[in-house]
Amino acid sequence: MSKVLVAEDDADIRLLVSMRLQNAGYEVVQAEDGQQALDLVESEHPELCVLDVSMPEVDGFEVTRRIRANKETERLPVILLTARAQTRDISEGLAAGATDYVPKPFKAEDLVARVNAEFEGRQ
Repeated sequence: MSKVLVAEDDADIRLLVSMRLQNAGYEVVQAEDGQQALDLVESEHPELCVLDVSMPEVDGFEVTRRIRANKETERLPVILLTARAQTRDISEGLAAGATDYVPKPFKAEDLVARVNAEFEGRQ
């Protein structure tokens, strides 16, 4: 079973995304903020991350940059999930190393499809 980290400070969104991914067959670990996400990347070794951009402690852009800067996690797929959907925000997310960028509001089934596509692309 593939492990996905969901980092989102909004508990309702975190629960929705986590439940949908679990229903799709993924093991999910959850973080409430960016620092917790970084700690879980190190301790839990997820195979993909879904990160909110606007989180306390460390934002999703910085979490992504730190993941890319670490030799052990530099290839870890990162999907940014955020209400910050202006062109400059998307550019900043992709420049930080995001694999994909999903604007809020989003359809949970679309997010699951993107996660599935990331895993299928690695086979």
